[in-house]
Amino acid sequence: MAPSFDNETSLINFDVRDGNGVKGTVDLGISKVPQAYIQPPAEQINKKHASKCPDHDEVVNQIVRAVETLGFFQVVNHGVPIELLDSLKQTAHNFFGLPPERKSVYRKEVSPSPLVKDVALQYLKTSHEMVRKLLEALLGNLGAELDDSKIDGFIGKKMVNMNFYLTCPNPELTISVRHHSNMDTLTILLQDGIGGLYIKVPQDVNMEKKGEWVEIPPISGALIINISDMLQIWSNGRYKSAEHIVHTTSTKSRVSIPIFTTHNQHKRLHHYPKWWRKMEQLVIKNFCFQIT
Repeated sequence: MAPSFDNETSLINFDVRDGNGVKGTVDLGISKVPQAYIQPPAEQINKKHASKCPDHDEVVNQIVRAVETLGFFQVVNHGVPIELLDSLKQTAHNFFGLPPERKSVYRKEVSPSPLVKDVALQYLKTSHEMVRKLLEALLGNLGAELDDSKIDGFIGKKMVNMNFYLTCPNPELTISVRHHSNMDTLTILLQDGIGGLYIKVPQDVNMEKKGEWVEIPPISGALIINISDMLQIWSNGRYKSAEHIVHTTSTKSRVSIPIFTTHNQHKRLHHYPKWWRKMEQLVIKNFCFQIT
């Protein structure tokens, strides 16, 4: 049973005088905000009525244009500290530089390495708000009415990978990762300054022709956003989940660190008709999705 405080004085004594703080109150299992902490209506903030920044609509338009044509774009000023991004890349190099016998004890079926766990969890935490804002913009553009719980449902489970690519004596003869598209909803990729990520242009855009391979150049401090298969399905093909590959290099080993956002498995997937009432035909049919 959740605790209750008889009056404001008893609550303040528990939090302040006894040194428990607000966290101590929360840890007791309270089910609602104590009256002492409820702000007057005039000082409460309703997110639905909050003003957007002057450039918000233009930024959304730029994002939409990118995902409707290429399916990829890069973001800066994303809220993830640059120091954390640098630490992620260095941690990946440190881990993959370990002797094979030390690395082999860490597998997906066992446990994450303590060498990378803390920084990976911090990355997931600090990038969460950016992911929410991106999905809010993309789904809102389709006409979806969203609240926090719905956005969290679209984000689903998040997973961090750390990829390591060795140097190759003949990079022109092979590739590091074959062409593919990602099966998740949205992929957030941190690449280092070496580069090597190429996308297959989904349709003619500017000077690029459909089917051509175009490099996504490294930008210091930027994160690459990749529309994935699930978002292409939900948008009825409007947003593009582009094929991409990773080329090898002869100069220096490289790392890349993606976050995958994956909806619940064993779920029937489909476009959302109420977002697409003006569509004359459906591009993508319903189907079941399962990772095996």
